[in-house]
Amino acid sequence: MGLRTSTFVFRWINFLTMLLAIAVIVFGVWMSTHHHDGCRKSLTLPVLGLGAFIFLISIIGFLGALKNNSILLWLYLIFLFFILVGILVFTVLAFIVTNNGSGHGVAGLRYKEYQLQDYSSWFLKQLNNSHNWERLKSCLVKSDDCSSLSKTSKLTPIEAGCCRPPSQCGYPAVNASYYDLTFHPTSSNNDCKLYKNSRGVKCYNCDSCKAGVAQYMKTEWRVVAMFNVVLFIVLSFIYFVGCCARRNAARSNSNF
Repeated sequence: MGLRTSTFVFRWINFLTMLLAIAVIVFGVWMSTHHHDGCRKSLTLPVLGLGAFIFLISIIGFLGALKNNSILLWLYLIFLFFILVGILVFTVLAFIVTNNGSGHGVAGLRYKEYQLQDYSSWFLKQLNNSHNWERLKSCLVKSDDCSSLSKTSKLTPIEAGCCRPPSQCGYPAVNASYYDLTFHPTSSNNDCKLYKNSRGVKCYNCDSCKAGVAQYMKTEWRVVAMFNVVLFIVLSFIYFVGCCARRNAARSNSNF
């Protein structure tokens, strides 16, 4: 790749990356002003941090290409290298962690039920940690998803695990969110004892609820992992162009 071509392409790539970083920062600011509960608002700091970091290295790369400064380009490539390594490590771990776990079909139900022991040991460790679960449980209660269930609807993993008792308990359903707890289940599943009709209790203390959250996290992590694969390919191309730009900048400076 020639001097002018690599420098021109690299400038525009980093200019577009700066615009993307600004969009990420704006989105983070929007999240912080529109979500007042700690559950969702806690997500804004990583978003803002990611946007700021991308903006910083994009400026370094843009200025390095604009000024043909090999030092700035070296600095840019070092930062980008660590980003690529971080993305690769996270993506591999994400695929390993989400390799286990799936729902179980139950006759007569349009949705699956989930069992906590099916998931990876990392998920079990995180969800069985009392501090982590209390924080997650408070978010689930605040979401109020369990108050708008339909008896015949296809439930999400969290709704299936947290809003109703496991089907093996056999509690007769009075309506979509209320069960006859005078029935004495024959199942030894401890979740049958933990379930209550109360809005703030439901099955939030059940292993089935933790399993529903694990399934949700697995799905989200898989989406992020696939996105990271695409991002890794794109950044690898940018890294290659940056290497060409740095080499050409060093060659240009040595001619003076």
